Amino acid sequence: MLKSNRTIKSLVIAAGVGVLLAINPAKAEDASAKAAYKDIQATLGSVPDMFRTLPDVAVAGAWAEIKGVQLNPNTALNGKTKELMGLAVASQIPCQYCIYFHTEAAKLNGASDEEIKEAIAMAAIVRHWSTMLNGSQVDLATFKKQTDDVFAAVKAKSQ
Repeated sequence: MLKSNRTIKSLVIAAGVGVLLAINPAKAEDASAKAAYKDIQATLGSVPDMFRTLPDVAVAGAWAEIKGVQLNPNTALNGKTKELMGLAVASQIPCQYCIYFHTEAAKLNGASDEEIKEAIAMAAIVRHWSTMLNGSQVDLATFKKQTDDVFAAVKAKSQ
């Protein structure tokens, strides 16, 4: 009976805490969203509506991801490469918003029209062969072995 009383007491406490949180929700999310909006404004010169489509609890994390990877010049990939990759993926999703954004961002990062076309063409080639390989149910182990053999031959010829 003692264990049963402890269980009931724990449930009552948990329910009470739940009620308190429902009545007085934490404002940390609001504060972090406000700080993120302020940083977005300072970094971009405005806060694009795309950020306002997120719930407040997600704004700071989404901005940290964009700022930490996409906008960060101190990563393994340069800005032009990142934006060409973004364009290639956007072309395959497809997402008209992303295509516009990543095309303009690639240009801003120095991509030429020819580089933009090539990124889109590479996305199309990958999509084509992915469709062929998956649809034909090519054995993955065999594919990997053949790929490794091809790369070994190319490497041997280049030396």
